This record gives sequence, C-alpha cells and structure tokens, in this order.
Amino acid sequence: MSTVRFASRFADKVLVVTGAAQGIGRAVAIRAAEEGGKVVFVDRADFVAEVAAEAGSGQAAAFTADLETYEGAAAAMHFAADTFGGIDILINNVGGAIRMRPYGEFEPQQIDAEIRRSLMPTLYCCHAVLPHLFARGGGTIVNVSSNATRGIHRVPYSAAKGGVNAITQSLAMELAERNIRVVATAPGGTEVPPRRVPRNAAGDTETEKAWMAEVVHQVKQSSFMKRYGTIDEQAAPILFLASDEASYITGSVLPVAGGDIG
Repeated sequence: MSTVRFASRFADKVLVVTGAAQGIGRAVAIRAAEEGGKVVFVDRADFVAEVAAEAGSGQAAAFTADLETYEGAAAAMHFAADTFGGIDILINNVGGAIRMRPYGEFEPQQIDAEIRRSLMPTLYCCHAVLPHLFARGGGTIVNVSSNATRGIHRVPYSAAKGGVNAITQSLAMELAERNIRVVATAPGGTEVPPRRVPRNAAGDTETEKAWMAEVVHQVKQSSFMKRYGTIDEQAAPILFLASDEASYITGSVLPVAGGDIG
C-alpha cells in the first residue's frame, strides 16, 4: 500500500511525539520530520536517539524521559521549547496494554500499572505542554486512544483509554477559546514489527498467551475488514489531525479500526 507524503505540511512547526522509539509513534515522528517538521522524539527507551537519527533531518532531536511521572513530562516539554524555540503540536502516543487477562485475574498492582501506563502520560503531557502552547498563541494536541474501550481481557487498559477520550473532549471544550485544538484517534489492532522493549517485561505464561489469542480473534472479528491495520494506516490519520488541514476539527475521537468504533 502506497503512502502519500506531503513535503512541507509541517514546515515551521515544532512537534513533540511521545512513545517515538517504536511502533506507531516511531512512524508518526519520522514522517512528521520528512514532511518538514521540527520533531522531538520522546521515549523512556534510550534507543530513541537512534530512531531520531533515522529521520535524516537536522530538525530532529531525541529526549529520554519517563512520562509516567509529571517531572518527565515537564522536562520533555521544556527540552522541546528550549531546542526549537517553542511547541506547536503535541502527539501523545505513550500507552499500551501490559497484560491481557480476564478482569477477575488481574492483581490490584497490575490494575494500577495499566492505568499509569496508558492514562497518566497523556494526562501529564497535556498539562505540561499548556504553557508552551499558550506562549505560542495556539496549537494542537493529538491523543492516541484506542477502540479497546470495548473489548475483552483489557478492562484496566480500556478504562485508561476511556479516560483519554474524556480528556480529549473536555480539554477541547476548555481550550477552544485559546486557539488550541484537542483531538484523538482510536486505533484498532495494528501489525507492528517485534518490539525492542516488550509490553510485559515479565513475559507471558502459556495461559496468558491463550488469553492474548482470544483478544486477537475478538479484535479481528469486530473489525468489518476482519484484519489488523498497518502502521501507515494509523500514522496517516494522526498526522492529518495534527495538521492545519484539520483546522475545524476539535473534540473528536476518530476510530481507525476497520469499522469497529469501540
């Protein structure tokens, strides 16, 4: 599948892309740089600097931060503003289910970990970027949510992504008068290369692998297209919403899941 590129869509724009070391975030950040943006690749994985170098642009920089802490979120935004003179666009991509299991099988600390992973980085980064957007006189926030607000074996993750949707809609209403748009995509299952950092560092048991297989089956069956999407199919709508082409869209959560609206 060919992907349309826009040579200068983000010219003179400074973008911060979180979760940029791998997967969808990597694709979004590299493509934004290819399309003229000054891009800060943010991730807690040290190899994010290697990924930023792949952009082949003197306008790409990398910053390592743990965005599950407010201090990490604030430091990332300050770095971007100090490096490129301000921030125009924030793309919040950090998140992802750590474990797949029936809700009754989750331990309390595992519930907390899912919420920290998939809600708090977006909540923190949305707050930490505001002074920089206010200084700019406006801007755009794109949150990467999920259609898994309806799905099996991921209740804590689903709750976190429901929170991301709520942040998107409430913050959009609050910030419209400040010339700031807040939007989101809700990706469905997506084919990605093997992760360099696994979603579950402890590894999966055979039972957990079986629960994961049930999730994959449910996701594909819930999609009208009966398949996973590609990384390019996720990156394109994220970048559209980030661009000036979407200037009259705010508060919207766009499902990108082959017809499954979550």
